Amino acid sequence: MLNLARTLGIGIAVILLSVAARAEAVKLVTLEYPPYEYQAGGKADGIAVRIVEEAFKKMGKDVSIQVLPWKRALHMTKTGEADAIFTAYKNDERVKFLDYSETVLMPQVLSVWVKKGSDVAFDGSMDSLATADIGLVDGISYGSTVDDAIKAGTLKSLDYAPESSNNIKKLMGGRIDAVIMNKYGAMHHLKQQNGLDQVVELEPEISSVPSYIAFSKANNLAGMRDELDGVLQEMIASGEYQSIIDAYFAE
Repeated sequence: MLNLARTLGIGIAVILLSVAARAEAVKLVTLEYPPYEYQAGGKADGIAVRIVEEAFKKMGKDVSIQVLPWKRALHMTKTGEADAIFTAYKNDERVKFLDYSETVLMPQVLSVWVKKGSDVAFDGSMDSLATADIGLVDGISYGSTVDDAIKAGTLKSLDYAPESSNNIKKLMGGRIDAVIMNKYGAMHHLKQQNGLDQVVELEPEISSVPSYIAFSKANNLAGMRDELDGVLQEMIASGEYQSIIDAYFAE
């Protein structure tokens, strides 16, 4: 009887410790935005997810990651229901309730993609793309550089599609000369269509907008933010950050 009581006591203690550990997990929220973050097989995955998970692992902290509609994710971080959000752009309104990392979690790079062997020559100016047949997604803003060139008529031959994947398919099929697209978004669609070895990214990039992980000010996590910054910087300096991205696209 004594042994049974002892066994039950140990079992209860283990359960309580397990519950406590789960309760202490850092609660992160994000959005559905492949290949950076998305829901797959009942859990979050993507290049940003893998980087964040590895960074917190190095800090000795468990995390839970929910993929949610963006407005809901922002609201949860604002109220403190969630501890942090990624990948978030920085603006004046959000800094009122978010402590942003100093280190950029993921640069959102916009670039030009063409088939290997293409004679499209891009020198960084929209004028150099004036005569190319360019694939774009209908209703999407590409930032001031591209949007202004479209309005001015600098880009003369535009082919609009409802989704980015359609443009990659048309590019690989030779129906358009080039695609303007988010770097890792393009690589994601190329991977899905077995085209990573058929298409190349032209230099220079058109633009790069930083996105971050940001912590809820309501939960007073600036210290955790600072610790994570240091870990991310170490991962970037060691090459581990890029290795995680390379491994994702090599799968």
